Amino acid sequence: MVEVEQWAELRRAHFVGKKSIKALARETGLSRNTIRQALRSDTPPKYERAPTESVLEPFKPEIHRLLKADPKLPGVRVRELLEPLGCTAGKTVVDDYLREVRPLFAAPVRTFQRTVYRPGEVCQFDVWQPREEIPVGHGQTRLGWVVVACLGYSRAGAGMLVFSKETPDLLTGIAGCLTRLGALPGTLVWDRQAGIHGHGGRPSDAFAGFCGQLKVGWKFCEPADPQAKGAVERLQGYAETNFEPGRVFANELDFQDQLDRWFEKVNARTHKTLRVRPIDRLAEERKVMAALPAEMPDTTRRWVVRVPPDPFLRIDTNDYSLDPALVGRRVEVQVDQRTVRAAALDTGEIACKHQRTFAKHRTTIALEHARTQRESRRPVDTPVQTRPLDRYDQLIA
Repeated sequence: MVEVEQWAELRRAHFVGKKSIKALARETGLSRNTIRQALRSDTPPKYERAPTESVLEPFKPEIHRLLKADPKLPGVRVRELLEPLGCTAGKTVVDDYLREVRPLFAAPVRTFQRTVYRPGEVCQFDVWQPREEIPVGHGQTRLGWVVVACLGYSRAGAGMLVFSKETPDLLTGIAGCLTRLGALPGTLVWDRQAGIHGHGGRPSDAFAGFCGQLKVGWKFCEPADPQAKGAVERLQGYAETNFEPGRVFANELDFQDQLDRWFEKVNARTHKTLRVRPIDRLAEERKVMAALPAEMPDTTRRWVVRVPPDPFLRIDTNDYSLDPALVGRRVEVQVDQRTVRAAALDTGEIACKHQRTFAKHRTTIALEHARTQRESRRPVDTPVQTRPLDRYDQLIA
């Protein structure tokens, strides 16, 4: 049989060198018929072995039955079940065949499409939990979360630190991210985060009210489908590996300040996929996005209490002083990420205004409250009746 190299040389010598078949036979020692066959063949010669039946052939129906019952059945177990039937195939033979046919019995593999976002179309959100607790003063640290946002078109990102995953704090995080991005997208995309998602793909009342005030839409991903918001997932993964490691934070305000400056740097870098800077695309995207309202929706916690005789308000294990002059009257409490405030319902008098602390078991007393309480507790001179001593003598006699 003529080898590939020899076949190519014969064709070159005949068609290019114009050598005759007789001359080629004399030079190579091959028969003229062999040379004619090589010259007539347009494809290289190859050796084809006669097909033989696989040792697994009689057992393939049984393998198919086993995989139909359990597509994840391991190869070791398949060989064990085939041995009583007389199968002597080795590990490599069985594993190679299983690798070939197992996908036919497994559940369909999910496929993904590439998504192209229009400017201002969507903003994806997620919640990231830093590995280390955040310093909050007084020698204490506390577990925190960061609400992360990423615009689909520009990939510009923003983040805001909160200290709970309750609805008011999550909404505060959303408002903070949108404020940092500088405009409103058409749709807010979330996974089924408790407090944001209600039931069955419907929003919670608080989140729906929040979106309604901003005039934006919402969309929830299907359960266990993080790929649907891959832009923010990749940004969050980048933050986990590049923002937190090697950093030291003085308190929660320092954490937020460093986070904002880090996002400014990230948004100004060239995006690996887009090949442009997100900050440049953001400028283009803001032109078609809705403007921010003069005031973002109110995410303050509010409730009404009656000022107790011990005029203090307990919030998140911390006590904040109230005006002792308002004891017994009802006040509306307002708590946000920065302040704790309260005002009398009937007259609007300020009951308190404190800077909120995220440390635990602390007591905050306003100086004017302490003075008022001290003055109200001054001893008052009370006249005491005195009796003549002889009256006691008469009682004893």
